[in-house]
Parts: sequence; C-alpha cells; structure tokens
Amino acid sequence: MHIRKKMIVTLATCLCVSLVAVACSSDKNNGSESATATKSDNGAKASDKPISSSSSEKDTAFAKYDTPIELTTVRSLGDNLKFAQGEDLDHNIWTKDMLEQLGIKIKNNWSVARAQYDAKLNVTIASNDLPDFFYVNAIQLKQLAEAGQIIDLKGLVDKYGSPIVKQFAQDTRNGLASATFDGKLMGLAAGGSTLDQAPMVWIRKDWLTKLNLSVPKTMDDLIKISDAFTSKDPDGNGKPDTYGLALQKNLYGGFGSLDGYFNGYHAYPKMWVKGKDGNLVYGSIQPEMKTALAKLQELYKNGQIDKEFGVKDSNKEGELVASGKIGMTFGQMPISLSQLGDNRKNDPKADWQAYPIVSVDSNPAMAQIPAIGVSMEDPSYLVVSKSNKHPEAAIKLLNLVVKYLNDPSTSNDVWTAHSKANGNEVWMYPPVSAGQPEKNLKVHQDVVAALDKKDPSGLNAEENDAYNHSVKAAQGQGDVADWGFDKVFGREGSYATINQYVKNNLLMPSEFYGTPTQTMGDKFTTLQKSELETFTKIIMGASIDSFDKFVSDWKSLGGDQITKEVNDWAKSKK
Repeated sequence: MHIRKKMIVTLATCLCVSLVAVACSSDKNNGSESATATKSDNGAKASDKPISSSSSEKDTAFAKYDTPIELTTVRSLGDNLKFAQGEDLDHNIWTKDMLEQLGIKIKNNWSVARAQYDAKLNVTIASNDLPDFFYVNAIQLKQLAEAGQIIDLKGLVDKYGSPIVKQFAQDTRNGLASATFDGKLMGLAAGGSTLDQAPMVWIRKDWLTKLNLSVPKTMDDLIKISDAFTSKDPDGNGKPDTYGLALQKNLYGGFGSLDGYFNGYHAYPKMWVKGKDGNLVYGSIQPEMKTALAKLQELYKNGQIDKEFGVKDSNKEGELVASGKIGMTFGQMPISLSQLGDNRKNDPKADWQAYPIVSVDSNPAMAQIPAIGVSMEDPSYLVVSKSNKHPEAAIKLLNLVVKYLNDPSTSNDVWTAHSKANGNEVWMYPPVSAGQPEKNLKVHQDVVAALDKKDPSGLNAEENDAYNHSVKAAQGQGDVADWGFDKVFGREGSYATINQYVKNNLLMPSEFYGTPTQTMGDKFTTLQKSELETFTKIIMGASIDSFDKFVSDWKSLGGDQITKEVNDWAKSKK
C-alpha cells in the first residue's frame, strides 16, 4: 500500500499507502538478498512471470521493442529509499522487468533528494538538456508547455495506455484540469489521494503517560505538552536536551511541518480559500498566519523548537527524533515508516500515535488538503520531452507499473516482489507511478473490518499485507516495519485520524485546481521563497510586524495580479 505522496517517491501519495509515501516511507532495514529472489508459488522468480493481458493489449500497451531502446530520466528520491545488496537505482527488479518485458532500458541522468529536486530540475530545464521523460511541478509544467518542450500525451494514452492507465488519465480527481492546456494533456498527474496529505499531530504516547499528560483537545493543551516535553525530562537522563516540537527548514510537508499547526489557528498556508466576501484569497497572507507565527516565535524562544531547524531538512531534523530528543511533530500519515520508525528502531519503548489537529478556539480545526491531488510545488506530473524518439515508451512503462501494483488481478507474490521485499520499499524503484483516489482509506477500513472479524479472506494483496503487519504488532512479534504500518492502517493508525476527518467533514481543500495562471508561472516561485524566508526569520526572533511588510510586498510583486487571475478562473467555473 503505497503511501504518498507525491514523488516518484514523493509521488508517493501516489500509489498506495501500504507501500508508503508522496511521501512515503517505510522501515529502513537493509535486506541481504536481492529483491528478485522473491519466489512465486511455483518456484519461479516473480519477475519472470509473463504479463497477463489480452492480445489487443499486447499489441500496443505491452508490446516489447524487438531491439531494446534506452530512455533517460531524472529522479527525486525519498528519504527511505534502500536497496538490497548488489542493487541500485539502475539495477533492480523493476529495471530488469522493464528491459525483459518491454525492451526498455532506463538511464538516470541524475538523482537527488526531494529537497534538491526542484532546483536541480530548473537548471536542467534552463540548459535545455531535458531527459526523455521526467516529473515536474505545476509551475514547471506550465513553463515547459508554453515553451513547446514537452508533448501532448492524450493521443499516446489513447493508443498505448492500458485500460487502468486510461482510467487514471481520465479521472478528474487525478489532476486532469490542472494538466490540460488549450485542450492538450501536457502531463499525467501522479494522482493518488489528497487525503494522504492531510496534516495531523504525532505525539510520543509513552511520554504522555510518563508525564501524566492527556491527549490534546485544544491548541493550549498542545502547547502545554510541548512545554512539558521540553522542560520535564521525558527521556529521564537528567539533562535539558529534549524539544517539544519538531520543525525543519522547509516548514511544510510530511514531517516536521507546520501545515497542521497553522490550521489550528484557522490559517491555511500555500493554498487558496474563500474570503469573507466569497472571493478567493491566498492563505499565507491572512491575519491568522501572523497570530500563529507569533506563538511559534514564543515556542522557539522558550527552547521548545530546535534552534538549528533553519538549516536542517527533514532527514537532519529526523536524526533528533531518531535519537529520542523530540516528542511531537505535525506531519502526514506515513511518517511512522520513516523518521518515527527510526526512533522506534533505536528505542522499542518509543510509541508514537497520530491524533487530529486541534483548534485555538471553539471553532473546529480544519485540515488542509490540495484540491485534486497535486500542488504548485511537488513534482506531480509525468511529462515527455519533445526530443524523445520513443514517446510512447513512457506510457508503456506506466502500464507495467500499474499492472503489477494497481491491478486487482495481480497475484500476491508478484505484488509483494514489486512492492516490499527484504525490508525495502521496492515500489519506490520505478521511474513512473500512478495513484488511485481514496484507495488508502479503503485499505484502512477493510483492514480494520478484517481485524475485528479476525478474518482476512476477503482482502486483496495490499490489504492482506497491512493486515499481517497489524496482527504481528498486536501479538508483540513484529519488527519496526510491522509497528510502522500498524500505525498507518491499524485500528489506531493515522488513517483512523483521516477517517475521522472525513466522517466529521473536517477537511479544507484548496479552492484552486486549474493550470497555473500566467503570473503564477512568472512570479510564484519568487513569492514562495520570500514567504519561507520571512516566516523562518519571524520564528527565530525577527519582528512579528515584518509579516505585514511581507504581505505588502507579496501583493505589489505579483500577488495582487495572481489573486485577480485566480478569481477570474473561479468565476469562469460558475
């Protein structure tokens, strides 16, 4: 069950959480055997099984090139990408299958961590040295489409896409509108569920118990917990070396983020919401943000936040969590499989639990989510370069990945070999991915129902995998991966929190889901950089009134024009 987000790894919100994102995470143990050693029931390697397709599909969707071709790409890598001994990004079960089944050899021109991907890709785009296919964010998609550097994919999908891929491409919940320019489909959104990106607060339950603290019901409760985790020696070493709240330099995203914190103050950063007059406004510049930043500044001053967060990415800040020095973080649903899992691995008594975000007042906190599974920043769209001599090959790669990971008819052994092998998140290896809206919610619901009945017979391969993790965790026989997956799909997993959001109508989707407006394409990146820099400085002690200057500058440097364009778009949809 692939979790998120977004990315090829981040596209992780992408496939299905039990493989975990977006994104996406999982246990980080290294296996000593090759992933291709996974056997099917008849003793053959799972990857050696032929693709089961109709003859018409084989003629197009899965037709193998008689003479192997090479396709180039670039990659955004997730925090927990691990390989079995003798394998790497270029040599693994997926690259083997792509060559043997389709006659396609993958060449990665470069690969970097998610945090560096956008900047690296911008340089590649500027130098006009594009690979054959790759993933871009919404702004980059617009720029490439307008420059004529990528091609319309609709005809390719219609001719070469498998039935499931065609379904993904046509699903309006998968970002179809935001990828269409003048009637042309210039990118395939990775899709997946916007639910996967809903923020929540993860807290060390064992620390709550040790300090005799209750689960937070309000923002005031949460801040008191943060203070106690900082000042009352929850790790019991007699030293003032713990922090109440994790925070990393990018401020938003999966782990060590502030989305859920801001939502508790009814502030919605980096998304478009309805203002009091009914028009759309940008959440990051609203007054509620200033109030929330002022309190954050107070927490930082009181030592509840790592003083060096401004230079630490999620991996580096995660080291503090892994070493047992942080007791709470806002984040998304899969982080029990990455940073929090590392803590559990080092300290089997560490017990993290996901809880709904809390409000600063009597109005309920609404958890923000993207409009339709994509954002302005994450590399969520598959594009094909105009210079690609075999543009249909990217669609064939997607067909193969979807066949093994998303087709209900795929056998358990094939799914497992291509999803999770020897403790590694094998589903992260392929250079393309596709998602199914709300799939992970159904996984959680089906797993809980099976746990209640103690009968997994009706579960599919992905659900059965999650069920087994929860059973092992409950029996005390599991490892850190079993614990991590149970904390996502189990009865009290992070998806139980998301299920609560859904049932109680506590989700706040962005109101804007169209293609980036003209001024967005020109100026949004600069405006967002200013936002990050200003907010970071405020948290670290700059005058809270610098927020007002940021808002004024944001408006004059393109924000007002973007707001007009967004509202023009909204009016056109009525």
